[in-house]
Amino acid sequence: MPMSDEIIRLPGAMDPVTRPGIQHHRCEHPGCGKNAGWGFAKPRQPSHWFCFEHRADGEAYL
Repeated sequence: MPMSDEIIRLPGAMDPVTRPGIQHHRCEHPGCGKNAGWGFAKPRQPSHWFCFEHRADGEAYL
């Protein structure tokens, strides 16, 4: 049987890889939207996320 030059695509091969447990947050400072690595929250309250530049804004949520 001759081999084909046609590309074979497997189902799901081009789906993005997601890792469970990894979350990406965006800075909550108005107009920023950068990746936020600084989370602020009181116990049992939702977290608020800010980038390095705006992390001082998070102090209000402690």
